[in-house]
Amino acid sequence: MKEKNKILLFNPKSANSKQRIPNSILQVGASVFGRFEFVFVDGNLERDPWSVIESYFESGEFSYFCCTVMPGPQLRQAIPFTKRIKDNFPDSVTIWGGYFPSNQYKVSIEAYYVDYIINGPGDVAFPSLIECLESKNLTELNEIKNLIYKDENGAIKKTAKEPLLDQDKLPRLPYENLNQFYDLKSYLHRTFLGKKTFSYHSSVGCPFTCSFCAVVPVYEGRWKARSASNIYKDVSYFKDRYQIEAIEFHDNNFFTSRERVVEFSKLILDDGISWWGEGRIDTINKYSDEELKLMREAGCKMIFLGAETGNDDILKQMNKGGTQTGQMIKDFVIRMGKADIIPELSFVLGMPADTPKKVMEQIDWDIKFIKEIKELNPNAEIIIYLYSPVATEGSELYEQIQNAGFSFPDKLEDWLDPSWENFDLRKNPLTPWLTPAMVDKIQNFETVLNGYYPTATDFRVTGLKRSIIKGISNFRYKSGFYKYPYEIKALHKIWKYRQPEIEGFYSE
Repeated sequence: MKEKNKILLFNPKSANSKQRIPNSILQVGASVFGRFEFVFVDGNLERDPWSVIESYFESGEFSYFCCTVMPGPQLRQAIPFTKRIKDNFPDSVTIWGGYFPSNQYKVSIEAYYVDYIINGPGDVAFPSLIECLESKNLTELNEIKNLIYKDENGAIKKTAKEPLLDQDKLPRLPYENLNQFYDLKSYLHRTFLGKKTFSYHSSVGCPFTCSFCAVVPVYEGRWKARSASNIYKDVSYFKDRYQIEAIEFHDNNFFTSRERVVEFSKLILDDGISWWGEGRIDTINKYSDEELKLMREAGCKMIFLGAETGNDDILKQMNKGGTQTGQMIKDFVIRMGKADIIPELSFVLGMPADTPKKVMEQIDWDIKFIKEIKELNPNAEIIIYLYSPVATEGSELYEQIQNAGFSFPDKLEDWLDPSWENFDLRKNPLTPWLTPAMVDKIQNFETVLNGYYPTATDFRVTGLKRSIIKGISNFRYKSGFYKYPYEIKALHKIWKYRQPEIEGFYSE
């Protein structure tokens, strides 16, 4: 008789191209490696992932369907596939993890087909849950930290948070195991950074508690990182075996520790590898000019930075924390220009305010500020998002959005509505304080901005194409006439212009 306790780790489809190594399910696999048998299914690389999943469960050997779920596109497979598993294999156990169920845990766990949620890192929680279920000792569930579930009376239980673990003491990700299911070369794509770009997580969490950030409820202002030497070991492995030329560090805040970044830069200095990471302006602004120069010589081409707004009052409303100001943003982009590192600045427009007039004034203020930034450093990349509430419960901003009449869906299936997917990509606000005129102004300005300053990350729009679209956008950008930019949109469509804020860097 076959033993029915195998685990299926599923990564729902998140992109039509440029599939990244599924670090989230790799981390889960590492936690049970050598203790339980498991398989990987990557929705990004399977033509028909459901048939693969179904065949595994029809074998009678699998009990656990485990799914990582980010907001947005991954819900298109995560919700219906989990529901089918529960309907077709009612004795199976379904376990969700990732930002979506951690932040929207009530609507997730209320769905009859989601049994358990790993609320944050699952390095200890996930294997502990499996062991508890295998022993059928459910009385110990409440002792497992980072867990959300329903008790025998149907009450939602949310256990205590576990302290973040020493990342250097965690097991190495099972890359060789993943390679048995999917050729790792399939995850290495050409980007503006290099021909073979590798995605990597070197830390978890973020030490700041911005009230608009989805990371905050999960990590609660905590941050832990792998050492520079251990990062370099993994980088060297992929360079030697797969000849990678570039790395995208998808940490929430790669640059938190200056000492770690400097040490890593020294280690990778002569490897000829380009890299990109995410950080905070007020953190990196503390780096010396010499340290920024070292980073650039070591391959740092671009840094993604949450500028959010140049308005100091709105920064306070966001509870951004730290010391960032509008003037600091201006000074910083000048420093980055001198260091020859591209600052990729994200701005969030459309924050709630007391009156519609005030909201529009804030939008106009930030549009003017963004244009000032481009004057100071024309190479600065600008990413524009419409404000999409993920406000931390109990914060002043959370009260504001509730008072304004905003609410999330009551049923999990309602998140499959295309408008909510666009909401998660911060392209459709669904917020009652943003009028169509406000949304049009933001999006039309973004179109004109991307015409006058095409992104450096799309290497298809170069030379003559760049000159043409910049020339066509010249009058609109300089005059401030942003309405109906159809001619720019037409060129973007013809050239398949890539928006890095929702598609990442261009790749082939």
